[in-house]
Amino acid sequence: MMPIGQLILIPAPLGEGGENVMPAYVLAEIHQLRFLIAERAKTARAYLKSVSYPIPFSELEIFELNKRTPIEELPQMLEPIRQGHNIGLLSEAGCPGVADPGAVIVELAHREGITIAPLVGPSSILLALMGSGMNGQRFCFHGYLSPKKPELSRQLKKLEQESGQLDQTQLFIETPYRNQSFMETALQSLQGKTRLGIAADLTLPTEYIRTLTVQQWKKSGWPNLHKRPAIFLIYAR
Repeated sequence: MMPIGQLILIPAPLGEGGENVMPAYVLAEIHQLRFLIAERAKTARAYLKSVSYPIPFSELEIFELNKRTPIEELPQMLEPIRQGHNIGLLSEAGCPGVADPGAVIVELAHREGITIAPLVGPSSILLALMGSGMNGQRFCFHGYLSPKKPELSRQLKKLEQESGQLDQTQLFIETPYRNQSFMETALQSLQGKTRLGIAADLTLPTEYIRTLTVQQWKKSGWPNLHKRPAIFLIYAR
């Protein structure tokens, strides 16, 4: 009977210049793979090139999985595993399946009884929480909030209230070009004593992590966050 391969979950750097934080055993695993599932083949190849992938790209097969991928194409992506090959699931940044479309292929692999092998690598959510000084025992990640200011303000006030009631850190992300607008809305909407954390460019040379109360942010100002990947955290108690 032909052996069944595994689905290897491969973290990616959180931005250009972040390759140095990738564990050696992850790079060794990547160097052996000839099949990948990735959001974009172009960025996957750029990542592989940055970590000295030894196999010619002509011998590498990349399946693209993103929000436009028809669901009926998913089973075909796992065919190499059924033939005994390992496949790497590669995120655009951070960990596959976490705020990432790769979760659907992991779910399918579970249904088929395929072994899942998650590898260690950078998670912006956990790194932000670690560096925030907020409650790491009880926390919730909400992904993107509304881009519309009135609704964003309502959401922030609701999350602030839940944070105080549940003693829970609330985490969320924003589209990088809206970071500055987000901060303005947050400082207008949240209570002065609420703690607001910013974690930008994590693991990169320009990394910035800072937690202050809303009142303190209003007095000190905040760094230029335009087009910088960032996670925001609030904690009310």
